[in-house]
Amino acid sequence: MKKMIDPLIALRHELHRTPELSGQEKETARRIRDFLSPLKPEQLLTMVGGHGVVAIFDSGTPGPEVWFRADTDALPVNETTQLDYASGNPGVSHKCGHDGHTAILAGLAEYIALHRPTKGRVLLLFQPAEETGQGAAAMLKALKALGFSPEYAFALHNLPGYPLNSVIVRNGTFAAASRGMVIRLKGRTSHASEPEKGMSPAAVMARLMVDLPGLSNNGDLKGYRDFVLLTLIYGNLGSPAFGTSPGEAVLMATLRAYQNGDMELLSNTAAELVRRHSDAAAMGCEISFTEEFPATMNHPEAVQFVSDAARSLGLPLIEAGLPFRWSEDFAHFAMESKAALFGIGSGTDHPALHHPDYDFPDKLIPTALKLWKDIYQRLQE
Repeated sequence: MKKMIDPLIALRHELHRTPELSGQEKETARRIRDFLSPLKPEQLLTMVGGHGVVAIFDSGTPGPEVWFRADTDALPVNETTQLDYASGNPGVSHKCGHDGHTAILAGLAEYIALHRPTKGRVLLLFQPAEETGQGAAAMLKALKALGFSPEYAFALHNLPGYPLNSVIVRNGTFAAASRGMVIRLKGRTSHASEPEKGMSPAAVMARLMVDLPGLSNNGDLKGYRDFVLLTLIYGNLGSPAFGTSPGEAVLMATLRAYQNGDMELLSNTAAELVRRHSDAAAMGCEISFTEEFPATMNHPEAVQFVSDAARSLGLPLIEAGLPFRWSEDFAHFAMESKAALFGIGSGTDHPALHHPDYDFPDKLIPTALKLWKDIYQRLQE
């Protein structure tokens, strides 16, 4: 096993040393392609939905089409560790463990190359741009255009705060829907000594900063089916010019919901509130949304494959009581298949995801690879 794991750890360290942001994963994709090429999949696709790489192992006989996905992009976070393989790109680092996820899936590719599918076909997706919510949708569109359509889809994500090598599953919503809301208030500048001759957005902005977070349900459903949350994340009013009363303001918020229908209701309600306040002040406004992630909805049949694999390997199995509040663009694959996104514990005291001190634990690679192998074998039975 060590002979198989050591090259995967080396691959992870190489990826960690050379991280690339969402949409810029050119060298990451090249390294993945170079690793996969000697395995001789039936097809090796590149530039799929951006810098996506897909290895296709096709039995040539009828059977399920199964997708396994790993994410490949890094974060705009400056690394604070003193690792031998620390990031060589200032301000960019793998602080979500995508380097580890990629190495694990590369290990599954090696295994499948030696144990080819006897029915159906298996697609291993190395997906860019997960952090911005754009990669999965782009890959899905590109692969569907080529005639691929998943019956099952699987992805894992390491989870600090859970016991090392534990497996965390949940039927239904696993990760919340989220989207960024951008509000631009448009008034009119004036001299600061004559504010009455302008139209400052300050009062409207202040009201919105109070009222928008109040749309979160905080246990009171308020017409929603489940949990919703609105968090203000940025605000800017005017400029640091003491002689000028401001004419424009920008306010940004992150919206989250456990149900896709609730996300639409929250978005519409928030937009209506903004328009009501701006109209009352006879002020213009522009509203846009970005980085949109649907809720990741797990299918019971796919979750059962993961649970059975964990039990067969003697791994601690934890059923999450509530969905996770963070989002995952694997949700797009889940909308097209029987899918399961699950967690694998990184350790109860491990630094949190996106923390400058975080590093994917190499000890997870053998365990996660065994899980992928077991799930793959069960789908071939």
